[in-house]
Amino acid sequence: MARDIHKAGSSLPPYFSIDPDAALAELDAPTGTAGFAGIAAACAAGRTDLASRGMNEEGKKELRLFSTWEITRYLIPVAQAHFRRVLKANPDLPQGRSETEGGAKWFTLEEVLRLRAFFAAQGSKAKDYQPYRPEGLPAKMVAVANFKGGVGKTSTAAHLAMSAALDGYKVLVIDLDSQGSMTSIFGGKVDDEWQTAFPLLARHYGEHLRLENQRRLDRGDAPQPLDEALDAAMEMTAQDVIQNTHWPNIDLIGAQLNLYWAEFQIPVWRMAARSWKLWDALTERLEADGVLDQYDVIFIDTPPALGYLTINGLSAADILLVPMGASFLEFDSTGRFFDMLHSTFASIEEGENLAARALGRPGLAFEWDAVRTVITRYDSAQQGELAALMQAYMGRVLSPHKQDFTALIGQAGEQVSGIYEADYRDFNRETYARGRETFDETYAAFKKLLIGVWRREALQEQRAAE
Repeated sequence: MARDIHKAGSSLPPYFSIDPDAALAELDAPTGTAGFAGIAAACAAGRTDLASRGMNEEGKKELRLFSTWEITRYLIPVAQAHFRRVLKANPDLPQGRSETEGGAKWFTLEEVLRLRAFFAAQGSKAKDYQPYRPEGLPAKMVAVANFKGGVGKTSTAAHLAMSAALDGYKVLVIDLDSQGSMTSIFGGKVDDEWQTAFPLLARHYGEHLRLENQRRLDRGDAPQPLDEALDAAMEMTAQDVIQNTHWPNIDLIGAQLNLYWAEFQIPVWRMAARSWKLWDALTERLEADGVLDQYDVIFIDTPPALGYLTINGLSAADILLVPMGASFLEFDSTGRFFDMLHSTFASIEEGENLAARALGRPGLAFEWDAVRTVITRYDSAQQGELAALMQAYMGRVLSPHKQDFTALIGQAGEQVSGIYEADYRDFNRETYARGRETFDETYAAFKKLLIGVWRREALQEQRAAE
């Protein structure tokens, strides 16, 4: 009997009885270095095809329209009847357009922003038509980071940026990941590293080198030459690399593969000028170019590794968000990520403060206004117990809101888009509302953090002025 079952193979797993000659017949020829180029070209063609499906006839991304139902439910807190009355009484306001005679009115986001401003000026003072933003304070920078891939880092950053834009904030997104996924989501066009954040870092180093050279000349020493790349960077500002997106209130500093070169170039600069504070490069260049006054919130998408670009992003951030899945491996990896953050920034502080104490100067101390981890792609049926355990160990650092995975999220990912770019008519309304809900709650948790940070800073300035 046992012999018959073995012959039939009905109870054996598929890795038994593989015929060597059959396996050989299915095997490709060996792959050389040139083979990688062919694979990359095939992927690039597929990527272009997928990305083009969300573009208009001009090859650009175009943001969809928003219906009266959607505006009054999600964007401007007024009843539909009142919304229509206000439009009828104010013909100079955007009136929307109908796809059919007597059908629902649809508006661009630019029109929604105009309507929001009108309601804020003329409507009830008890309602929050415009999001909280203290006057006189700079933009808050938010880094989204984790060195484990696949945790929803880019997706979380992109959806928070879109949420903030729909809420009325002026947003800048900085893509520091050379894979350029965030850039693809926002339809960015980046030809080389000179259209990324790289020239900002290069200019910061070049300005430091010029100061060092002046000191060298004062001592009678020969200066270090600035190469052509640094000379070119010295003429560039943040405005040269910021590009508009299909969102009227989201701008982008994009990324592409050549940005990874910075991971090799930055340590070369650091070795040539040990006194160059590379961790200040991004912050100080954005501040010098007035970027922190032009935007409300700046989201920084970092690479899935703790390299020099990530250090710049984390150092620049006021708020650090760390997405993670509710699994043992991701919990373990995230804990090691925080351990590495501690080691890295403690090492920088130690090195800087050793020199500062010798010279009688103030020491360096990194500080973040808030740090939160966020559970993404959550399945309550499978992960509830582990998520509760993670919450018990991490406490307030772990946001109590968990970002569910829904069909809407999956479909948006296939379209190289965010869920807020999806037309709710492509789903039933319940699916759309449920898909939005998890990201709306994620944004609500983040916004509470943002407002609390701004409020604390505003009160500190108020007390200092008294």
